[in-house]
Amino acid sequence: MRRGITREAGLTLTVLIVTSLTVPCLTRPALAGPSACGDLARLDRPDLRITRAEAVPAGTLPADNPARAALTGAARAKAALPAHCLVEGTIDPRTGAGGVAYGIGFQLRLPEAWNGRFLFQGGGGLDGVVGEALGAIPVSGATAPPALLRGYAVASTDSGHRGRDSSDASFGLDQQARIDFAYRAVGEVAREARALIGARYGRPPAHAYFMGCSNGGRSALMAATRFPTAFDGVVAGAPAFRLTRAALGQIWDTQAFLAAAPKDQDGRPILAEAFSEADLALVAQSVLKACDAADGLADGAVEAVSSCRFDPASLACPGDKTATCLGERQVEALRRSFRGAEDGKGQPVYSSWPWDPGLAAPGWRAWKLGTAKTATPNARNATLGPAAIANYFLTPPDPGFDALRFDFDRDTPRTAETAALNDPTGTFLSTFTARGGRLLVYQGVADPVFSARDLVAHWQDLARTNGGAAFSEVARLFLVPGMTHCGGGPALDDFDPLTAIEGWVERGQAPDRLLARGTAFPGRTRPLCPFPQEARYQGGETERAESFACQAP
Repeated sequence: MRRGITREAGLTLTVLIVTSLTVPCLTRPALAGPSACGDLARLDRPDLRITRAEAVPAGTLPADNPARAALTGAARAKAALPAHCLVEGTIDPRTGAGGVAYGIGFQLRLPEAWNGRFLFQGGGGLDGVVGEALGAIPVSGATAPPALLRGYAVASTDSGHRGRDSSDASFGLDQQARIDFAYRAVGEVAREARALIGARYGRPPAHAYFMGCSNGGRSALMAATRFPTAFDGVVAGAPAFRLTRAALGQIWDTQAFLAAAPKDQDGRPILAEAFSEADLALVAQSVLKACDAADGLADGAVEAVSSCRFDPASLACPGDKTATCLGERQVEALRRSFRGAEDGKGQPVYSSWPWDPGLAAPGWRAWKLGTAKTATPNARNATLGPAAIANYFLTPPDPGFDALRFDFDRDTPRTAETAALNDPTGTFLSTFTARGGRLLVYQGVADPVFSARDLVAHWQDLARTNGGAAFSEVARLFLVPGMTHCGGGPALDDFDPLTAIEGWVERGQAPDRLLARGTAFPGRTRPLCPFPQEARYQGGETERAESFACQAP
């Protein structure tokens, strides 16, 4: 460094001319792969804490191992995992608002017999827990083997906070934790997982995928919209793409059903008793009667989703309530719920809902009504939604807010800031699709959490922005009749979207149908059709998928 003097118009300036400068820099430890599993711990640094890197031998999981619970179907029965390297750690550990410890926790499983692929496994609820990174198919009825058993390297994350469980919304008090949960954790974990994969095997993954359902489906759409170069294929199940508004829809439904609920001796409504099991079964059978045969075969499922029309007023009792009809308040509650949340001017706050016989399934009741016989509800809409609205969806957070008294005129604008961070409603996918990215989305028609109609409307927006009819060359939506949230219901909820997206990305085999089966209809197979097509009976053996064609309505 040398000093120069400049004089001009009576002003003296001292100029420092930098000739050389040495600045300390942070370097990341490098491993010349392939590396032993334990050596991955040497990649630890201040912004990446590796807390575990150990080899796991092949074997059967004990019954109390949490990884066993993460498996589904036949995989859970066998619970046999391959030999692999298990890595756990935290990205960007820090102390946040209120002195709470934060950081993006992750788990990565690296199989000895690696197939060259990487899968990012989406979470559920509000995350807050690092799920077992097995890559299980995120449909409750699935029997297809998890990704780890197929040779995938699999990563999972808590999305930047640690909660009591996946319903804990207290992280919403911290600004950075909101950002990490909304989208940042996806990019950070994907980047670090790739680096660890490269260090372990000495080469990067040939293909990268993201797969999740519910909030994991929201994260999957976030992967496609905010990280368009990170993944080759994305599977989004029941994607909470408008999670903020869906949360308001949950409050709307709870208010509607409370208005129809009988009261206890203290005058408090008992939410679960707004509709008995028999009441919902009556509605489901009436929906079947109105819509089942429209696909050419009356078989206990509504395949012709787009043409199904039902009015609960058709079940209104002419007099007193009986087992064959619904009371006036019940009819109004169904109308109010299925019409969707509205503000005081009748403008939609959230979507309307399709009619489907799955509304009589336990999974539907668990979210909308619950089973509690007292005035303290256990419906998930009433127990999970309020805390999330108070702590996360409202800005600023309002921990004392009574969400069941939510005012859809006054309070809805208070959710806009979180929606801008959290909801992957973007429709511009040019980078993702231009580099060969493929998107596969599925949704239960009877999903009680996120409306299939809302997703269809978004899908039509996506198509308009991305080439119209040509959009089906890069993205496909599959609606599952009868299925509730991420599986369950009178549905064929055993299908394999991971094999489908893999074939599409790597071999150009676009999925014209997904073969589905399920325990609700033993021995039956059906095609799940890409929207807007629906399954239509063509004749032949009624229980075989080959007897159905995917056709536009």
